[in-house]
Amino acid sequence: SRADESALDLVTLIVSEDDPVPGMQSEHVKILRMCRHPTAMVEISSELGLPVSVVKILLCDLLDTGRITARHPSSAPDDARLPDLETLKQVLVGLKKL
Repeated sequence: SRADESALDLVTLIVSEDDPVPGMQSEHVKILRMCRHPTAMVEISSELGLPVSVVKILLCDLLDTGRITARHPSSAPDDARLPDLETLKQVLVGLKKL
């Protein structure tokens, strides 16, 4: 089954699950090496010098074969959540007073 391209956006974090193997497309090899640590799709696009649309296709190929995993930053654990909106507003007011 084909990976769902719509699930991938600029901030989707990509992590390699596998090492490159001989005969792989050079872009796939670069992505696997680059994503040993979570890397946003926009960073991969910039690093490879390729349009996001092309990178998305490459990532779907790698997802289909299980060589990478993809997750959205919003799927971070609950304790990693951002402060609530009211707290952020108070911080902004405080900064403006400086």
